[in-house]
Amino acid sequence: MKLSQFKFAFPKTLIAKAPKVPRDSCKLMVINSQTREIQSHKFSKVIDYMNEGDVLVLNDSKVFPARLYGNKEKTKAKIEVFLLRQLSETENIWDVVVDPARKVRIGNRIFLNKNVFCEVIDNTTSRGRIVRFNVKEDFKKVIEKLGKTPLPFYIKREPTEKDKELYQTVYAKNVGSVAAPAAGLHFTKELLKKIQHKGIKIAYVTLHLGLGMFRLVEVEDLSKHRMDSEFYEITKENADIINQSIMKRKKVIAVGTSVCRAIESSVITGEYVRPSRGWTDRFIHPPNTMSIVSKVITNFHMPQSTMLMLTCTLAERDDVMKAYKKAIKENYKFLAYGDAMMII
Repeated sequence: MKLSQFKFAFPKTLIAKAPKVPRDSCKLMVINSQTREIQSHKFSKVIDYMNEGDVLVLNDSKVFPARLYGNKEKTKAKIEVFLLRQLSETENIWDVVVDPARKVRIGNRIFLNKNVFCEVIDNTTSRGRIVRFNVKEDFKKVIEKLGKTPLPFYIKREPTEKDKELYQTVYAKNVGSVAAPAAGLHFTKELLKKIQHKGIKIAYVTLHLGLGMFRLVEVEDLSKHRMDSEFYEITKENADIINQSIMKRKKVIAVGTSVCRAIESSVITGEYVRPSRGWTDRFIHPPNTMSIVSKVITNFHMPQSTMLMLTCTLAERDDVMKAYKKAIKENYKFLAYGDAMMII
């Protein structure tokens, strides 16, 4: 398929700037991939589309306060240092994005406070840098103290302490993402308890989301697009939970496109998930199909985004685009803090 087939217009006023309270009070649009029927509900009704023995798979990656601010050593110019990933487990060497990039060169030192600074040791992309942090204390504690929640670029305000809780799933555990696995933001602890009480299994995978999720596809031929690599892990315990449901011919319900990519990256041949750990740049788009995932819960995404394309592998593109048209007409909210879609 072509990039232009995923283009649509929507008013920017539909971009949600704050989460719903409670989380599961947002809207839910359900597309039946077999009957092509579209229904609207509150998200709390999502449990009605799960059956005993099914497995709900969640991404337990935790967002860390990746946005740091400092000043250049000599000029005192204010610089944003956005942490992407740690490159060395023994040293505090990080892949980062800096802003304004034109002011940051190899050899520059950026002070976060009088005791903590980073030195630029290499360039990667136009805004990308490799830096080494000079710290005497636990750097994780430094990040927690000095870092700010990396709210998406379309939320034009300074993050608050409250955002550390709101821009995080209630089951977040493994630190490593700079963007929240947004489909999971709709779940409350109470809803998850109801789901388990119904006899639905819950499994977890970890996929640490980077800034690449915001990068739009720029080539018309989708086969030429390359995803950024992201770290993922599926433990044996969780692989077993998923595989037990598959063996019983039950449904695997993925919460978010990140879960789909982690699960599908773990499958080489056959129809089962294998325990795995590593990096994935898996790009799932039509006419590809899913090997394991049979239902997905996701959000409403940007035009021509990889998340929208993945969604169209579980339902016909025309049906998904029809649902998006309906969502726009009925004032559904888009992106991380927006409303939800489920394909069954």
